[in-house]
Amino acid sequence: LPNGLRLVTVPTDFPDLVALYLVVNTGSRNEVEPGKSGYAHFFEHMMFRGSENYGSEERDAILKRAGAEVNAYTTDDRTVYHTLLSKQDLEAVVKLEADRFQRLKYAEPEYRTEALAVLGEYNKNSANPISKLFETLRSTAFNTHTYRHTTMGFLQDIQDMPNQYDYSWQFYRRYYRPEYTTVLIVGDITRDRALSLVREHFGGWERGSYAPEVPAEPAQSAPRTANVEWTSPTLPLVAVAFRGPAYSDEAPDKAALDLLASIAFGSSSELYQQLVLQEQKVDLLGPSFGDRTDPELFTVIAQVKNPADIEYVRDQILQTLQRYASEPIPQQQLDATRSRMRYSAALGMNSSNAIASALAPYLALRRTPETINRVFAIYDSLTPEQIREIAGRYFVENNRTIVTLATRGAITQGGGR
Repeated sequence: LPNGLRLVTVPTDFPDLVALYLVVNTGSRNEVEPGKSGYAHFFEHMMFRGSENYGSEERDAILKRAGAEVNAYTTDDRTVYHTLLSKQDLEAVVKLEADRFQRLKYAEPEYRTEALAVLGEYNKNSANPISKLFETLRSTAFNTHTYRHTTMGFLQDIQDMPNQYDYSWQFYRRYYRPEYTTVLIVGDITRDRALSLVREHFGGWERGSYAPEVPAEPAQSAPRTANVEWTSPTLPLVAVAFRGPAYSDEAPDKAALDLLASIAFGSSSELYQQLVLQEQKVDLLGPSFGDRTDPELFTVIAQVKNPADIEYVRDQILQTLQRYASEPIPQQQLDATRSRMRYSAALGMNSSNAIASALAPYLALRRTPETINRVFAIYDSLTPEQIREIAGRYFVENNRTIVTLATRGAITQGGGR
């Protein structure tokens, strides 16, 4: 649209149902001001508080009558609002969405109530060892970039949120703008109908002018470590992370490490078979390496059964990474892995809602579903030697951060080397 709003329509053969997703290119990455982390996630909450023409109770009643399934989520790079509904109710729900995206309304008492709810959510997440492990990993591996904090934000900023009512409106007016938003409609719908609805209800949305200056993370000059002492009994965790690349549908680095993550640390990998099934030293092992706007961490996580085995498991992960940085993957294994990735991606798109869910992350990154075709073309083009060379550039000591978590007193003196 002329105001910068993007509409993506995917007609399907699934009758009567429509998935409506609004993808906002705003996540914790956009929280560039000191003391103001957590607001992208906070607005995931506030957007359900009502708008100028629809109070929260009226909004809920309309959605209930429509039998709509409604939810939202926030990540580092995006906030996504999604609704599954019958096609007969689409116009009514588009009107609801347009109103809250352009004319959100909340008073200071409601704002303070929601801020306290977010603090409660943070406290609940902090009681989860894996959440705490990731929080510590981020704050250790990043010094400058906003990926340093999780989507929840820093605790001190969340505690201060009740005092930041005026700033909350500033955040909303910066980022809830058409140039940051993509409307995705998947299901029993035509492009003409979708375009007509979006033009009618979003066409007058005024474009903004704000662009955050997200600080680049400087090169890491030495390996980093951190230990988290857990106050109650829990199985130990170890995270081995290396600085990795940003998402790209042009350069091969991210796609190469995607393939490597599955081959080296997936459930059919040699290391998984060894640590989980044969030696039974680990009951959880896997990679974490999402698609991000800016350079992300390539992380391998293991949950260890015995604290005495933390160092052994850590070293097995490191040895596996170094092996793939020095030896090419067998061609047959590479071919099987990318074939499985393609089949799994296609098989997962088995409903209008599943298709929309799969497309939303890519729309946040490039605002077009064509990026999926481009990145899968890179998967198909990569050779074992290319993957080895790329792994060798990223899996170096100065890119490394290791974080361990265990019950207080369980980690030995050398456990975080």
